[in-house]
Amino acid sequence: MSQGVITVSYIAATILFILALGGLSNQETARRGNLYGMIGMAIAIIATVSAPGVSSYLEIVVAMGIGGIIGYILAVKVDMTQMPELVAILHSLVGMAAVLVGYANFMDPTISFPTSVEKIIHEIEIYIGVLIGAVTFSGSIIAFGKLSGKIGGSPMLLPARHWLNLGLLLAAIWFGREFVHAAETGGGMQPLIIMTVIALIFGIHMVMAIGGADMPVVVSMLNSYSGWAASATGFMLSNDLLIVTGALVGSSGAILSYIMCRAMNRNFVAVIAGGFGTEGGSSSPTSTEDQGEVISVDTDEVAELLSEAKEIMIIPGYGMAVAQAQHTVNEITRTLKEKKINVRFGIHPVAGRMPGHMNVLLAEAKVPYDIVYEMDEINDDFPKIDVSIIIGANDIVNPSAQEDPNSPIAGMPVLECWKGKTTIVLKRSMATGYAGVQNPLFFKENTRMYFGDAKDSLDAVLKLLNS
Repeated sequence: MSQGVITVSYIAATILFILALGGLSNQETARRGNLYGMIGMAIAIIATVSAPGVSSYLEIVVAMGIGGIIGYILAVKVDMTQMPELVAILHSLVGMAAVLVGYANFMDPTISFPTSVEKIIHEIEIYIGVLIGAVTFSGSIIAFGKLSGKIGGSPMLLPARHWLNLGLLLAAIWFGREFVHAAETGGGMQPLIIMTVIALIFGIHMVMAIGGADMPVVVSMLNSYSGWAASATGFMLSNDLLIVTGALVGSSGAILSYIMCRAMNRNFVAVIAGGFGTEGGSSSPTSTEDQGEVISVDTDEVAELLSEAKEIMIIPGYGMAVAQAQHTVNEITRTLKEKKINVRFGIHPVAGRMPGHMNVLLAEAKVPYDIVYEMDEINDDFPKIDVSIIIGANDIVNPSAQEDPNSPIAGMPVLECWKGKTTIVLKRSMATGYAGVQNPLFFKENTRMYFGDAKDSLDAVLKLLNS
């Protein structure tokens, strides 16, 4: 394939990637966006493999075959509840690729440059690529552990942690200077290895210090890092498409992180410095202080409340994902709408453990897009709601965010379901949410606790509604 055809293919792939990002910004066009992305990636791979400089086709075919098989197995076996940790572990692979490409590029004896300036620029590209890749790799591994429950969601707060981060950053800059100077005389491996270790430690410490409630922001942040790591790899390999694609992913991830922080009334720097409950607030995030008695209900009472309501708001959370109850929720929605009851869904920006987690689950269950609303669109409607159903959500409906200035989550925007007539909370137990903060909603007079597995409970409710 000639260089001209490859360039045209890269341009076409770039356009398709941009269309993919545009499609993924809306539920109705998400499938189309995914299709654009797949076509663009197929064109990019074919064009890259067909480039004049590629000669080792056997190794490439074997590697692509192994990667394709692993990807297919993951796509078939991974449940929707495991999507956040899957995204995190895939980010780690991008970071690892950037590190390995950086080292391979640095050790390649066939690479030469006409001027010393170009050589220095290339060495800086390698250093930055390895730095970003290592931070992305280790940070994503820790995020995977937190999201999968293998590592606790509480932030790890080391003494003088901010000074530690600053020290690691300054050390990385210092060894960067040493690397460039040593590389001019044919060395540089030692400072590069030291920097890689520093970057790995920084990635671990950064994510370990972030609390559970901020994990959706962390996922989008690591998505941004993986994009910049890919872009840095493109600079190392002089691949224009990889540079552009990485920049698209990096910038879109950064924008998403900013949007998520705004939705949570959080400062991005504060998220990096530490999660909810790490600064300010005198109340313990894991407090088990007795706040009163809860009022529990059985299946008959829940079915009766739903049947007699005119306005119902369903608020899904991670518990719905764990129980795989989204399909039953859709059936209940259809049944209630047949009874001329207005049913809507309220989605908090950080519901679940990754951006858009609940939207994906509801789309999978074929819940109509036109009854799914973001928090800002429906929060003012709660005083007119007869019944709000909270399915496995906790922190996103916690009134402490507004009522207790000393709460670790004070200032976080939440869905104000307690302002409605009745709130039904589906939970397995009285355990706190992912942020480890007690929820006074459960003890309010107009709240009813419906204990049990979300899917089993809702199946029983659906059976009564149909009868």
